[in-house]
Amino acid sequence: MYRIAIYLFAFSVILTAGCAETETPAEETPTETDVRTEIEKKIDQYATVRLSTDLSKLTDKQKEMIAVLIDAGKIMNDLFWYEAYGDKGALMEQLKDPLVKRYAEINYGPWDRLDGNEPFVAGIGAKPAGANFYPEDMTKKEFEMAELPEGTSLYTFVRRKEDGSLYTIPYHQQFAAQVQEASDLLKKAADLADNAALKKYLLSRAEAFLNDDYQPSDMDWMDMKDNQIDVVIGPIENYEDNLYNYKAAHEAYVLVKDMEWSERLAKYAAFLPELQRGLPVPDQYKAESPGTDSELNAYDVVFYAGDCNSGSKTIAINLPNDEEVQAEKGSRRLQLKNAMRAKFDKILVPISEVLIAPEQRQHITFDAFFANTMFHEVAHGLGIKNVVNGSGTVRKALEEHSSALEEGKADILGLYMIKQLHDKGELDGDLHDYYVTFMAGIFRSVRFGAASAHGKANMIRFNFFKEKDAFRYDEATGQYAVDFEKFEAAVTELSRMILTLQGDGDYDGVARLVAEKGVIGSGLQSDLDRLSDQNIPVDIVFEQGVEVLGL
Repeated sequence: MYRIAIYLFAFSVILTAGCAETETPAEETPTETDVRTEIEKKIDQYATVRLSTDLSKLTDKQKEMIAVLIDAGKIMNDLFWYEAYGDKGALMEQLKDPLVKRYAEINYGPWDRLDGNEPFVAGIGAKPAGANFYPEDMTKKEFEMAELPEGTSLYTFVRRKEDGSLYTIPYHQQFAAQVQEASDLLKKAADLADNAALKKYLLSRAEAFLNDDYQPSDMDWMDMKDNQIDVVIGPIENYEDNLYNYKAAHEAYVLVKDMEWSERLAKYAAFLPELQRGLPVPDQYKAESPGTDSELNAYDVVFYAGDCNSGSKTIAINLPNDEEVQAEKGSRRLQLKNAMRAKFDKILVPISEVLIAPEQRQHITFDAFFANTMFHEVAHGLGIKNVVNGSGTVRKALEEHSSALEEGKADILGLYMIKQLHDKGELDGDLHDYYVTFMAGIFRSVRFGAASAHGKANMIRFNFFKEKDAFRYDEATGQYAVDFEKFEAAVTELSRMILTLQGDGDYDGVARLVAEKGVIGSGLQSDLDRLSDQNIPVDIVFEQGVEVLGL
């Protein structure tokens, strides 16, 4: 099958060639219908979900605040477009087919995030590893020799002068008008806040937009405990920078806290220090202490924007990423319950009916899916943030591989935590539910492709489990069954390997691991193709905003 970029290019040639004769056989010439069919298939990979929640318990001020925060979130869309691609307006003007435009909006650019960032627009080349954070023609050697004082900063763009040399420009200067507007909207939201901690955070975050000093507002965000409205907004995650993993991309979530569910989850954070001490590695790889102020909460998300809304959608959050804030305050884990439920019902259950052996399908449960996702986020707080030789952070040592390994660590240590808490009687349910649901979750996640940090992490884990016989595969039915005993042993062994690689800051070792195991093999790809043949969605896309909420 041709890629859609080839179809579009061929179709444009046909349009401009008029009645010119051609030697190409008619059956090999893609038609406009062919092109639209391919784009329709791509769009159909996403199930549409209406993002809403019960607002009846909120005050009028809280409802008004949500609308203001959504306006601020929309600005993050514009900033992320620039970071991921560049000039959105120029691209959209070039695209004439409304379906292609729609797919570009879903992907925040002309590259398919569910297909290894392959271009789907004619004339567009490969996506730059550094997205739009660096000059497209910049090499790593050039960057490292330039010795830019703020080159590795989370909050700068690297640009080229007329003489060809490199320089940096801070986000708050590059986006001066937009961040001023976002700052003003956060101040307006603060005026509507009755919760003192929320008000303080909104004001400090508003200030951060104007100077790129986000740490004080991260500290303030950690101090919020009983606020029912929440917002995560700003330059946060490093996934978009696949060159170095240095640069943070803009995003926003507007959230309504589920007070009842959050109360149920609160107890688990207290076990973090004990779980850290029990990690299956020598003491130097677990010498750091996770913050004791960590929280677990459940939310309904009512608006996504920017990085978190591009391609596959986030269903849980673990923030802040700042290692100093984590050391002092811990982190907060936000479970996005309504988005999680949508993925379970529309994607995970249908996948299990195709790929999981019938005798194990009883173990696919929403509670296990929720717990696996939640403890993934909690597990980000375990392990080590600084390499054991004292030379700096794990993130800096592993560069572009740091996110993939960190996601892999969180997945596998999440299972470790579940086993430990279940053994202590602190977690209900059949342990096999968590394992089988986890296995089905790998198939859900790898359909995003192996290009992303999460995709690489899932493939490393799948291929490691395969090597250790942690599951059985029935070639006749194309179905998988977990070998529970070998599965547990593989979880422990992979946990030890990842924690050691991180603690050693072993860039070469991680690069080998990603190269050897971070790939989708032909056998697995055939099984994933069966899911597409049965029209099982890969991910979700939202109907969202004040109109959907009835505000």
